[in-house]
Amino acid sequence: MSAKSAINKAVFTPHDEKMLAAVQVKRRTKKKIPFLATGGQGDYMTFICLSVTNKKPSHVSITKVKQFPGSSSFAKRSMWTIDQLRQVNGCDPNKDCPEFDLAFDNAFDQWVAGSAGEKCTFIQILHHTCQRYSSQSKPEFVNCQSKLLGGNSILHSAADSVTSAVQKASQALNERGERLSRAEEKTGEMKNSAEQFSVTAHKRGHVRRKGEKRHLPVQYRGRTRCLMSTRDGWMQHRDSPHCLSPSNSNPG
Repeated sequence: MSAKSAINKAVFTPHDEKMLAAVQVKRRTKKKIPFLATGGQGDYMTFICLSVTNKKPSHVSITKVKQFPGSSSFAKRSMWTIDQLRQVNGCDPNKDCPEFDLAFDNAFDQWVAGSAGEKCTFIQILHHTCQRYSSQSKPEFVNCQSKLLGGNSILHSAADSVTSAVQKASQALNERGERLSRAEEKTGEMKNSAEQFSVTAHKRGHVRRKGEKRHLPVQYRGRTRCLMSTRDGWMQHRDSPHCLSPSNSNPG
């Protein structure tokens, strides 16, 4: 389980909240604290988390969560509502960078994220959440790249990917359906042709059998004689190889 999943399960789920985003951070400037029980800065991991309550009306919070060395548990250290957020500073509007600042009514922190990508994702989701949930004046986003403030582009990108996959699958199914339809048409044509051939062959066979004369080979004085069927009965016919054909050896 990742650290972010563990935080969501340990810190937010028990309070009927859902974590929307989290970024692991370190301070860019050391905070002047005369005594720190954990042994000094850098001995713990800090996460800035964005969460929303599951019950309506929804309440959004920004929480500082820490994990101390040798412990698998997480602890809340500070928490602000989204309406207390006054400014988000991306530090550089021209390129990706891991630095960002958060200014609240009663606090100001300068952070550096684990990577520029983590910071960009967090700010993007934070901006979208502020646009959706802020009930008072929305916080100011400064020095942020325009791609981070153009709406929920992460979700749009994911939706576009899903839509593209669905379109490709639909196209493949349509092409397969067309091939099956053509195959069914050809099968039907072949079936009709076979039926027509069978009917024609049956008719021709019937005509031949109806009009043909039957022969009966018999032995008479050491020679083979043929009797030929007529309307009046059987009459003697001259010797003929046809009479000796196995297929005509028995009278019909």
